[in-house]
Amino acid sequence: MITDLFGRPLRDLRISVTDRCNFRCPYCMPAEIFGEAYEFLPKDEILTFEEIARLAGLFVTAGVNKLRITGGEPLLRVDLPKLISQLSEIPGADDITLTTNGYLLAQQASQLAEAGLHRITVSLDSLDDAVFKQMNGRGFGTRRVLDGINRAAAAGLSPVKINAVVQKGVNDHTIVDLARHFKGSGHIVRFIEYMDVGNRNGWKLDQVVSAAEIVGMIDAELPMEPAEPNYVGEVANRWRYRDGEGEIGVIASVTQPFCANCTRARLSTDGKIYTCLFATDGVDLRGPMRDGADDEELAGIIAGMWKVRRDRYSEERTANTATRDNARPKVEMYHIGG
Repeated sequence: MITDLFGRPLRDLRISVTDRCNFRCPYCMPAEIFGEAYEFLPKDEILTFEEIARLAGLFVTAGVNKLRITGGEPLLRVDLPKLISQLSEIPGADDITLTTNGYLLAQQASQLAEAGLHRITVSLDSLDDAVFKQMNGRGFGTRRVLDGINRAAAAGLSPVKINAVVQKGVNDHTIVDLARHFKGSGHIVRFIEYMDVGNRNGWKLDQVVSAAEIVGMIDAELPMEPAEPNYVGEVANRWRYRDGEGEIGVIASVTQPFCANCTRARLSTDGKIYTCLFATDGVDLRGPMRDGADDEELAGIIAGMWKVRRDRYSEERTANTATRDNARPKVEMYHIGG
């Protein structure tokens, strides 16, 4: 087991398989910037499935036991079940999951499950069609996403987790309806404080609905009580319904940072490793790998990167909210997933 400068082990690897997305959510890929002329990575700069599987195996050897496939929108990557199958053959990869916007999920859920995917997380910011169309930036309704959730559950990708980014004045009036819809379904809705990811979403603190406010709004109509975390480093604070009909999660990166227990590394679409969602620079693995580095050399780069890690961006942001300079460049989320 390798640890960073704060004693945090490396346990989770998030793997971005594409930087492309069929949505244009304003908090990630605003349409006015990522238009039809925007140039995404050319194919030869994107890691192949074999390269991803090789690097994932080295991360598992270093202590990782959870692999999460992200994007962009990962279901846009052609033949994705082939990669899932390769990852499922890695000894020690105990939990293989995927985060998707769900628009293409109904067609692929069974194949993904058969290939070895264990669980799935679907982004769904609101059940209100008008609000959802605004937030996905493409005018897509909720029907296909809800169908994808049902197909995923039927394929055994349970419990399905549903992620909702909450923005004040945009979708905060719909969060109770979202919670109520999935209450008793076995699915887990996770409400996420609006974060300053990337450099282009125009984030402001007054757009954040705090975790405490979210919990208060839901608890007022659907009484809840706190629940213990499932494991050390779990990002979502758990709340269960008092009547026993399930639970929700609240991810409070802004008001209750969890940097102290962060065990996640992120592999970008073009083969760089980032040790924080808000990182500025990554460590290149694609270059050395394609130049002929053996597994021992690549493992050395991974260990060396993690051992000097000192990231705690969310803690620093919260501590300096009043004077925070938001000009520091950060990697865009669609390169490294959420």
